[in-house]
Amino acid sequence: MIWRDDPEVWAEGYSQAELDDAQARFGLTFPPDLVELLRERRLRLGYDWRNDDVAIRRMLAWPLEGLLFHVEHEVIWWSEWGPRPSTPGERAEVVGAVVAVASKLIPLYAHRFLAGEPVERGNPVFSIHSTDVVYYGIDLEDYILHEFYEHKPRLSGTPRHIPFWSDLVDWDGLPPEQQSAAS
Repeated sequence: MIWRDDPEVWAEGYSQAELDDAQARFGLTFPPDLVELLRERRLRLGYDWRNDDVAIRRMLAWPLEGLLFHVEHEVIWWSEWGPRPSTPGERAEVVGAVVAVASKLIPLYAHRFLAGEPVERGNPVFSIHSTDVVYYGIDLEDYILHEFYEHKPRLSGTPRHIPFWSDLVDWDGLPPEQQSAAS
């Protein structure tokens, strides 16, 4: 990846040991394009994988918390999850299990996340705010170009399908059986 030098956007990168430590600490595996970028440089406005433990843990929990908010306000319940349980704790358990098997999301900046799986180059970047999930980049390079240089989201192709997260994009947060009722 070739990035324009811009001290307002970029800071010094990480050592491989620092990246290994961060991945172990947060239970993540960074895809190769993210590792390559972070070894070379890091987003000045992004999360610091050495020091931002509280913020990173908060963002790792962010997607599930947003889903649970909408589950509790009866905005969303997918038929694939089975019958809607009667208690908040049971609903949280079901949705938590769904998110636990979905691709892990790696926080990049604000509420922008790179799909961590598959562990290969080219995963899309999502903007996630509750059940409002949109593609914010077809891949890491596309995301950075348009978030930090052209200042507008734009996709330059078809993003890789990431089970569950891409379904939220495709279904605008609601499965087909709930879309007509929400209109």
